[in-house]
Amino acid sequence: MTTRLTVAQALVRFLAAQYTERDGVRQRLISATWGIFGHGNVAGLGQALVEYGDEMPFHQGRNEQSMVHAAVGYARQSNRLSTHAVTTSIGPGATNLVTGAALATINHLPVLLLPGDIFATRVADPVLQQLEVPYAGDISVNDSLRPVSKYFDRVTRPEALIPAALQAMRVLTDPVETGAVTLALPQDVQAEAYDWPEEFFAERTWVVRRPGADPTELAEAVRAIREAQRPLVIAGGGVHHSRAEEALEEFARATGIPVASTQAGKGSLRHDHPQDVGGVGHTGTATANELARQADLVIGVGTRYTDFTTASGTLFEQRGVRFLNLNIAPYDGHKLAGQPLVADARSGLTELTEALQLHTHRVSGTYIDEYSLDKERWEQRVDACFEADEPDIRPTQPQVLGALDALVDESDVVINAAGSLPGDLHKLWRARSRDQYHLEYGYSCMGYEIPAAIGVKMAAPERNVWALVGDGTYLMMPTEIVTAVQEGIAIKLLLIQNHGYASIGGLSETVGGERFGTAYRYQSDDGTYTGAPLPVDLAANAASLGMRVLRAKTVRDLRAALAEARAADTPTCVYVETETADTVSGPPPAQAWWDVPVAETATRPSAVKARELYERHVSTRRRHL
Repeated sequence: MTTRLTVAQALVRFLAAQYTERDGVRQRLISATWGIFGHGNVAGLGQALVEYGDEMPFHQGRNEQSMVHAAVGYARQSNRLSTHAVTTSIGPGATNLVTGAALATINHLPVLLLPGDIFATRVADPVLQQLEVPYAGDISVNDSLRPVSKYFDRVTRPEALIPAALQAMRVLTDPVETGAVTLALPQDVQAEAYDWPEEFFAERTWVVRRPGADPTELAEAVRAIREAQRPLVIAGGGVHHSRAEEALEEFARATGIPVASTQAGKGSLRHDHPQDVGGVGHTGTATANELARQADLVIGVGTRYTDFTTASGTLFEQRGVRFLNLNIAPYDGHKLAGQPLVADARSGLTELTEALQLHTHRVSGTYIDEYSLDKERWEQRVDACFEADEPDIRPTQPQVLGALDALVDESDVVINAAGSLPGDLHKLWRARSRDQYHLEYGYSCMGYEIPAAIGVKMAAPERNVWALVGDGTYLMMPTEIVTAVQEGIAIKLLLIQNHGYASIGGLSETVGGERFGTAYRYQSDDGTYTGAPLPVDLAANAASLGMRVLRAKTVRDLRAALAEARAADTPTCVYVETETADTVSGPPPAQAWWDVPVAETATRPSAVKARELYERHVSTRRRHL
C-alpha cells in the first residue's frame, strides 16, 4: 500500500508519528514545529503544515535563531526526550540557524532543523538569495550548518527522504550523539509528489538507552574511590540529562563525598544538601575550589571539563591527583587522561553505590567536618551579598538576585546564558530543585534567555519561568516577546540595566583593555565611550512589544514588583537599573583563574601589569597525564 503525498507532507506526517521511550514513559519526539516562511518553504512545508495542522502544532517565530533557542529550551526541560522542529526559507533564514545549531550541538540538546534549499533540479539557477560557488555546483548556504550539526543530509530526491528521516531520528534520540540535526530541503523537492509506503507513517518508538558500566571499568572505579582520601565529585549536565539526581544524592549520602557542580550541573543536589559545596571553577565557590585544589581523586559525572571548570588547567593542584570520569560519551570519559567509566549517569552511579556499600566505604569524619564548615562560611558570604540594609536605594546585581532568591520556591525556573549574571548565579544562587537552575553556558549565547524561557514554559506550563537578562543581551534579541504575547505564554522577564557589557568590561580591565568599547555611553572627544549613559529606555521597548512592564527603582520596589510579576498570568517584565558598567557588581571575586591571553608587549601600564599577572598564572598550569 502507498499514499501519494508531497515530500513536505510526507515529512510532517512522519514526524507526527515518532515517539521516545525511557524508563517506561513514552512521549512525542517532535511535539511542534516553529517556522518563518519565505519562498524556500512556504509552498512546501508551509502548505504541509496547513494540510496536517491537526497532527503537527505550529508556532510562529520572529527570528530564526530565536526559534532554535525556544526549541532547545523545550528539549532541555523535556530531558532531551522531546523537542521541536524549525523550518526556514533559503538564504538568511537558513544561515540564521547556525548560531542556534551550534548552541544545541555544544550542549548535547536535540533540535530538528528544516531549512529550505535551492532547486535540486537547478532549472532556476541562481534563485533569489542563492550563493553561487564557482568551484562546486552542489554547495548552498545550508552547508554552513554541516560543522554545527550532529547529522546533515540534503534531500535531493523524494525517495531519499526515507533513509534521511530515519537517520535524523536515530541521532536525535541517541544520548551520546544528540544535538542539532539538519535536513536541507530543496524547494522544488518539497513540493514534489511521490508514492510513499504506508509503513513510513507507522508509529515508531525510539528507546533512549541507559547503558550500564563494563564490569572491569566498574571494579577499577570502585578501587580508585576506596583508595582516595580526599575525593570530590564534579556534577555536570549529564546528571540532569540522565535524571540521575536521586542516584547522585544516594551516592553522596552513602559515601560522604562532597559534590561540586558545573554551570550545567548546578542543582544536581539541592543547595542545602550536606554534600553540596556549590559551583566549581572560575565562577565557582571558594569551598568547592579549595576542595578541588586538594583533591586526590576527581570524579567527573556527565561533565566535559571545559576551561571554566578546570580553571584553564590550573585548578587541580594536588600532586598525583587522578580523574575518574563517569560519562555516557567515551570521548568525554577519557579526558584529562582519566580512568573512564562509560555508562549512563544514573546506571553508573547506582552501580557504584551498590558496589561501595558492600565495603561500607565512607570518607573520614574529619574531611566531612572540614568541607561542612567551609560550606557554612560560604553561605554567610552569600547572605552578605544578598543583604540590603537600605531598602530605598538602587540595588546591586547580587541584591537583585537576593530579592528573587527570597521569593521563589522549587517550582520556579531561572534561565540565563551570558554576561555577568552567570558568574554571580553560579556562586550565589541557591538551587531548590533539579531543574530550577537553567544556565546555557556551553555556548554562552547572548539572546538565548527569552526564547528559551518560552520553550521551557511550553514544556512546563505549570511552572514560573524567569528569563534573567542584562541590557546587552536584551538588545541582541528581544523579538520573541511578541511570540510570548501572541500565544499568551506567561514568562517572567527580569531585565537588569547596567549600561553596558558589564562582564566583558570587567574582563577587559583585568587583561589591560581598560574597559575599552564595553560601556553603553556617548563617545567622548578622544573616541572612547566614556560620555554620559545613552538615553535608551528598554522598559518602554519591552512595553512596545506588548509586555506588561513593572519598573523598580529601589530594593523595596524590586521586591514588590517581583512578587507581582510572579503572580501574573500574562507575560510580565520587571525592569531595574543597577550600577553602571564601570563599577563592580559586588559578588565575591573569581575563586579560580581563567585563561584569556594578555598582550605580550605593550606600553600602557595596565597591560604591562596584566601580563605580569598572566605569566604567574600560566606557570601553574598542569597537563594531567
